[in-house]
Amino acid sequence: MFGLLLFILFTPGVSEFICTSSDLEMSYTFCDSIAQAFMFNLTPCSVTNTHVWKAGLTWIPRSDIHFLKIVFSVWYDGAKALLWKELLCSGADDEFSVCGTLKGETIASAFDIKGSRIAFPKGNYSIVVQGFSDDSETNMIICLNFTMIVKQDPF
Repeated sequence: MFGLLLFILFTPGVSEFICTSSDLEMSYTFCDSIAQAFMFNLTPCSVTNTHVWKAGLTWIPRSDIHFLKIVFSVWYDGAKALLWKELLCSGADDEFSVCGTLKGETIASAFDIKGSRIAFPKGNYSIVVQGFSDDSETNMIICLNFTMIVKQDPF
């Protein structure tokens, strides 16, 4: 157990490397100052001709998850490109396995991210993912700042 926690317990402010390839570079940092037990990976490490990415997530939340609202903010070369909010857990008829997780329990999940509708132009992307345990977005339970550098245009 001790070895596993050392493997996934990352320090706030330190950039965690996800992947690099000839057309993509990805990493993330935590937005807040509290250390997290968190790990994320993505395959393939490419935006060229990629229709589906396989993602893996391991997380030990620092509070119970009865309500979970995720907010995605995406910037492209410094300009805001997208704001998307999604309610994952509301406490009633929740369909996601993360819902109902108690503080200290390990969430380990694999899922697909479909990217076929998006052709990512060359440039720098900043993606902030925030998780809130309330609808008013005041009680943040996780905050990640992903950096994505697309090295070549898709065409």
